[in-house]
Parts: sequence; structure tokens; C-alpha cells
Amino acid sequence: MIKLQSGIEGKQAYFGLIREMFNSFGCSFCSNFEYDQGKFDTVLWRVGGETIYLRIPFNVLDGALDHSNAFIEFGTPYVIKHVVNIGLDYDENSLLTTTTGLNQFQEPLDNDGYLRDKSRWKKAGEDTIEHVLSSMNELLSS
Repeated sequence: MIKLQSGIEGKQAYFGLIREMFNSFGCSFCSNFEYDQGKFDTVLWRVGGETIYLRIPFNVLDGALDHSNAFIEFGTPYVIKHVVNIGLDYDENSLLTTTTGLNQFQEPLDNDGYLRDKSRWKKAGEDTIEHVLSSMNELLSS
């Protein structure tokens, strides 16, 4: 994992407004969330079962994430690599895997895979955040 220092830390906004803007940059709201915290993800690189993500976490200051008027504050963004098994996994879910060709319940091979060329991914993450932050600043000032 590579933590990124950026101007997005501490920024506050309404979730619904920010979610639409993040979506326009290809950043998706992670469906694995709590009502008082969440994160936006975007794929920086993907080949086979390896994916490098930029992850931007946030906390809810007022409300809950099931409402677009929840007021959020961004935390420290980071770059992370996930490695998943794209082959067959022979366990209790094997019948589902055999009949459908995929197993949505399969555990990743490595949740926090080793990142090579860290300076490359740090720059890619920082560049993406700067684009998002520029639009966010425009949106919040209007």
C-alpha cells in the first residue's frame, strides 16, 4: 500500500453531489461500506487477476450513506494492489464455479499485493486525485 498526501484530505461535501462527480471520473463507490464510512475506488491498471486501485476513503460527519445528503470528510487516499485467482477454486462452491465459470465468493490470492515501481503508481494516484480535486473545488465553489 502507498499512502498519498494530497489536498483532498479534510475536504468536506455532500455525498450525493460528490458521488456523481466521482462517477464522471470513473471512480466508483465501493459497495462494501458502513453507514458512517466508505470509499471511492478507481482502477489504475488491470491485467489478468492483478488490479491496482486508487482508493479514497471518507467518513460520514452527519447522516448515513443510504442518503445523498450525508455530509462526508475525506481521509488519506492510497494505492493498493489486489491479486485474485482467475482459475477454478475447488471448495464447497465448486459446483457453482463449474456451472457458471466464475466464483464470486473466491478469496483473493493477495489482498495487498506487492507494488513494483512505486513511484509510477504514486504519481498515477496523485495525478488522478488532482483531476478530481480540481473538479471538486469548482463544484463546491459554485
